[in-house]
Amino acid sequence: MQMGLDFTLVADAEELVAGVDEVGRGPLCGAVVTAAVILDPQRPILGLNDSKKLTEARREKLYDEIREKALSWCIARAEVEEIDELNILHATMLAMQRAVEGLHIQPKLAMIDGNRCPKLSMPAEAVVKGDSKVPAIAAASILAKVSRDREMAAVELIYPGYGIGGHKGYPTPVHLEALQRLGPTPIHRRSFAPVRLAYESHGRSGEL
Repeated sequence: MQMGLDFTLVADAEELVAGVDEVGRGPLCGAVVTAAVILDPQRPILGLNDSKKLTEARREKLYDEIREKALSWCIARAEVEEIDELNILHATMLAMQRAVEGLHIQPKLAMIDGNRCPKLSMPAEAVVKGDSKVPAIAAASILAKVSRDREMAAVELIYPGYGIGGHKGYPTPVHLEALQRLGPTPIHRRSFAPVRLAYESHGRSGEL
């Protein structure tokens, strides 16, 4: 078994456990993407780990394997408009809720990466650093990250010049410089301070 993953955390549930994770709380643009996964104990997936600790090639391979072997999985999201309206925390909780509700099998327990749980119709447990402790959360982190990374690569073609395919929307020096030079795009989060400042400096605070 992959070091760091602990099946004893889910042993108590004895029944179907969904792991839930998100990607994209920190970026200045794009949706926050979540995933919920119920793994099949009869079809183990080797090498599951926190998506950030895996190479891109390994994540891509596991992405396909998880979707093939899991009992149920769902990828969901909250859009930029929802992030700006609700704030990033509430939008993340909403996206996690959507991921769990999108499973075609109802889990008995949802294990959520982090220290907060969304409102769900089944018991939920928050697990800090869960993506490196609970296999189903690790699987969810991989689905969410690969899905969002692919989306950001596609966005790069629509909004060239920002380097979005490389930094995935995170506030890197390259991204911040482009934001000041070019101004925000429709997929930038206006509620985030660097974007709001860029809107103001480009005289576009009333737009979009």
